[in-house]
Amino acid sequence: MASTKIRLATASPGTQATTKETIAQLRQIAINAAANRADILLLPEAYLGGYPRGSDFGCKIGSRTTEGRDEFLRYFKAAVDLGDTVGDGAGAGEAWVKRQLGADAIVTSDGQALLSRGDGTREEVERIARETGVFIVVGLVEKAGGSLYCAVIYVCPKQGVIGKRRKVQPTGSERLIWAQGSPATLKAVSTTIRGVRINLAAAICWENYMPLLRQSLYAQNVNLYLAPTADGRDAWLSLMRTVALEGRCFVVSSNMCVPEDSRASHGTAHNTERGIIMNGAQEPTGRRNSSLTEDGFAKIAHRGRRRSVFDEDGNEIALPDGQPLVASAVVEEEENEDKNKGSSQVSAKTPSDARSFISRGGSSIVSPFGDVVAGPQWEDDEGVIYADVDFDDCIRGRLDLDAAGSYSRNDSFRFSVAGLDLDPLPYY
Repeated sequence: MASTKIRLATASPGTQATTKETIAQLRQIAINAAANRADILLLPEAYLGGYPRGSDFGCKIGSRTTEGRDEFLRYFKAAVDLGDTVGDGAGAGEAWVKRQLGADAIVTSDGQALLSRGDGTREEVERIARETGVFIVVGLVEKAGGSLYCAVIYVCPKQGVIGKRRKVQPTGSERLIWAQGSPATLKAVSTTIRGVRINLAAAICWENYMPLLRQSLYAQNVNLYLAPTADGRDAWLSLMRTVALEGRCFVVSSNMCVPEDSRASHGTAHNTERGIIMNGAQEPTGRRNSSLTEDGFAKIAHRGRRRSVFDEDGNEIALPDGQPLVASAVVEEEENEDKNKGSSQVSAKTPSDARSFISRGGSSIVSPFGDVVAGPQWEDDEGVIYADVDFDDCIRGRLDLDAAGSYSRNDSFRFSVAGLDLDPLPYY
């Protein structure tokens, strides 16, 4: 019988100053992943275009400011144009995927006429997937018409983009700047790697807290559930483990790691261009405290280094007050066949200097039985984490739980999604 082992990868990079620089970083991450034999790579929510953490765009109930409108203008210009339409929030669907929409003619310097639609971002990511042989799933901020959508594209190294979805329910204040996507974009896609059929779909950030949205993915028989996010709380991992157990699928999550020095070094203007928008406050000193924003995200007030370390499994251990401070660790991959059931082990390495973080990352990979097989990847904006997984585990798990089949009581409960075919995809 052919091996069903597939290597999953995820990382926690932060958006760079320009789309060109972010795509260059994406390419390097994909090259590194390919060098480590990764098959599928997930990158964070809004990675291309940027997640506007901390910005209010000058808005209060009943009023908007000129400065806030200018800030939105900069953010809109930083978003990517994939050449899709607005449609009913779903875009043009298969017509866009199959390049059946009209295109603009572009004449290159050598006199060649090329047909293109959008700003070329789609073509760049397709080229990276083709060059590296890695199936790439990446979060982005997409502009279509006069609106912005938080979106995800699925990019096959052989076929190019095979699907795209738009976030159906922006969270809290995200609704101010991101339009609602259509539930029709929840359609799962399939790829085959070394004879293994993988049915995959993404739920973006707090969409994962929508039980019926999760059910719409389970109903399509996904065995790879992707969760790009901006939520860096410890509680997020608990949700990912629940999803994996509930859906009997592998779950991969990715969240940006954003060092505090990106704000200190570049200031508000630079971070606005990056789409990681801060208030530009003076660099404070002392201990770090945190609270939750109205959207439930961690709002961190940095006043120096946090008293914590990471163990050899990448888990954070907080030190009590008064205990000597040890520099927090970063992780690097190290092959080890004797641990973690075939997944890649990570070992701790102490950095030469301490860093504070606006967003700490937390990317992870979880098995269909709820085991964390890679990560969580805290405070590491450069590394990639991996796990070698057996997709037959998804079928093994269906022995006692199938949330959209034998365990769902479909004779009693009825579930449908407007515009979405919920017929399950086959495994083979």
